[in-house]
Amino acid sequence: MSELTYEILSSTLSRHQVSSDAAELQGLLTGMLAGGMSLSDREWPNAIADMLNAGEPLPTEVKEQAEALYAQLSQQLLDSDFALALCLPDDNAPINDRGAALINYVQGFMTGFGLYQNDLSQCSVDVKEALEDFAEIAKMEDAMNDDEESEQALFEVEEYVRISSMLCFNELGQSPLDDAEAPPTVH
Repeated sequence: MSELTYEILSSTLSRHQVSSDAAELQGLLTGMLAGGMSLSDREWPNAIADMLNAGEPLPTEVKEQAEALYAQLSQQLLDSDFALALCLPDDNAPINDRGAALINYVQGFMTGFGLYQNDLSQCSVDVKEALEDFAEIAKMEDAMNDDEESEQALFEVEEYVRISSMLCFNELGQSPLDDAEAPPTVH
């Protein structure tokens, strides 16, 4: 499957009446991984179905695209080149659509992170600060002007969210070595 775009995945979610967009789904998965979910965990589709599809199993097309997104995301988070690409609308989309998608990503991240991490006492100051900032970003609702200053501000917030997501994963997420040390699960 070619790389999923925000538009392709959001369209699939909408077509199957899943109450989310691609940004929120990616945020949810990123938050779960950054919160400490094992990279080899195969139960995450159930958590996604519970949160985004009223507990109903995900339709096949949604599940396949979510699994492709998960594989893509896992690879990006493990890449040493800060390769995480947020699944957001194309730069040509209206600024308020891009801003709303970024807020959806952050809200998804916070939800997913909270599922796997509720003890922040061992976290670095940087991670705690990022999570506090995410909580503020998630509450933003003011419309943005379609001007150069707003474009620059949105770009800076997107970059901060991207880097902070990787920071959380690098500090609290599990590496493939953690998975290798875990006993195999029997299915």
